[in-house]
Amino acid sequence: MTTDEHAERFTLLRPLLFTIAYEILGSATESDDVLQDGYLRWAAVDLTTVRDTKSYLARLVTRQALNSVRARTRRREDYIGPWLPEPLLVDEHDAAADIVLAESVSMAMLMLLETLTPSERAVFVLREVFDFDYEEIATAVGKSVMTVRQVAHRARSHVHARRKRFAPVDAPEITRITEQFMTAATTGDTTGLLSLLAPEVTWTADSGGKATAARRPVVGADKVAAVLVNLFHTRRPAVDMRIETVNCNNMPAMVAYRGDLLEGVFLIEILDGKITNLYAIRNPDKLTTVTVPRRISR
Repeated sequence: MTTDEHAERFTLLRPLLFTIAYEILGSATESDDVLQDGYLRWAAVDLTTVRDTKSYLARLVTRQALNSVRARTRRREDYIGPWLPEPLLVDEHDAAADIVLAESVSMAMLMLLETLTPSERAVFVLREVFDFDYEEIATAVGKSVMTVRQVAHRARSHVHARRKRFAPVDAPEITRITEQFMTAATTGDTTGLLSLLAPEVTWTADSGGKATAARRPVVGADKVAAVLVNLFHTRRPAVDMRIETVNCNNMPAMVAYRGDLLEGVFLIEILDGKITNLYAIRNPDKLTTVTVPRRISR
């Protein structure tokens, strides 16, 4: 067995391994680190002892991701303001045809997974998204099969009780709403914004204290519209803001630049023809890899 074969097997499964790590961590940057470390460990493995490469590498990546989650617990406690997952620039075709995959990387689901313990999150992701059997998951998380079954049941009940309704994306409608939203926000059209926003729409901004952003979620169409007009219309000429539209986490998103400097990513959640949530990622630490397209798979 050669190093080339190690690389070939790992590369083939990299989109799946990255997706597992990202859904456990909520961070593309940390997922890259997990995969880099995982590959170094994999390169030292005698391939003649590996019966199932997918299962072996999934276990390896899961363990490393759980180690990363536990190591950052203290940092999260000291975080300033709301915490949001890192935005993920995806190829629309990766997730669009797979409803389970599309939902699993949505900002709403990632935020919901954050309410689980690290073990619950890993078990839920491996079982419900990637359909690994309980024996494989037990080995990955270091628990007995019976315990994993209990954890899976508990995590599934928690998620199902709190998850938002998820429907396949109607691409033309999403495009229409996104374009109308961009026009209204950048021209200061409050009436136009209010026609697009759900009554209880929520604006959540993650700055980590390193950029100007609301320290608490803003709730309600009038208040959110005021935030949008101030950011994208009133302040835009002064900061020379340029805006592009992309697909992040299988959701429409606006990427804002000041000159060549990336200022923020703003994800738009749409349900039943209305914008229900806006997620603003302003922390520069979370924007370092957002322009790098990612392949995801399950």
